Amino acid sequence: MSDTSGTPFAALVFDFDGTLIDSAPDIALALNGTLAAHGRAPVTAGRVRGMVGDGSANLLRQAFRETGAPLDEADLPAVLADYTDRYFDLPADPACLYPGVADTLKALAQAGVGLGLCTNKPERIARNVLGMIGLGGLFGAVAGGDTLPVRKPDAGPVRHVLQALGGGRAAMIGDGVNDVLSARAAGIPVALVSYGYPRGDVHGLGADLVFDRFAELPAALERLAALAP
Repeated sequence: MSDTSGTPFAALVFDFDGTLIDSAPDIALALNGTLAAHGRAPVTAGRVRGMVGDGSANLLRQAFRETGAPLDEADLPAVLADYTDRYFDLPADPACLYPGVADTLKALAQAGVGLGLCTNKPERIARNVLGMIGLGGLFGAVAGGDTLPVRKPDAGPVRHVLQALGGGRAAMIGDGVNDVLSARAAGIPVALVSYGYPRGDVHGLGADLVFDRFAELPAALERLAALAP
């Protein structure tokens, strides 16, 4: 287990997909069910990894464009409801957690660090998945893509989570450009994992630092604190 003693931040805000979990297979399963219901061909989990990050509505728009005619915006609410219901009903396997995530998060929580989740997936799905993979009790605040009128890269969801956690020195941990932009807008430092869904060179997204394994997070936080005193 990682050593989290003396962690320099009172609160940490985490992205979900590509940071804590490899959700692409489950997203692809739900998405392909919706696509099939509309006579569309399936997309691969590998392709989904390049489509995740901008919310469920944009995921559906992109998937429809790539499999035929664009999605009619008038049909979006019904298609979105179909997709989110399919996703909500899927069982989540704790094996979707990246190595080191569970132990590191538990150690941080035991050390008194406030943990928050800020994702662009719907809040009810995020909370449902957290519960099924055994992490629900660790997070003091969750903001999904539909929790507020805005989502990442806006600062609103990050600030919402930080307020719920009680404030204090904070940092963002994610895997993509929306995490960097939302952290910058909220005025907190940001570190990215190198293994997620960055849609480009993760080292070129403007994060304060990049680290390779989740178990390295405590050491990364020490470096991050030194860079952003």
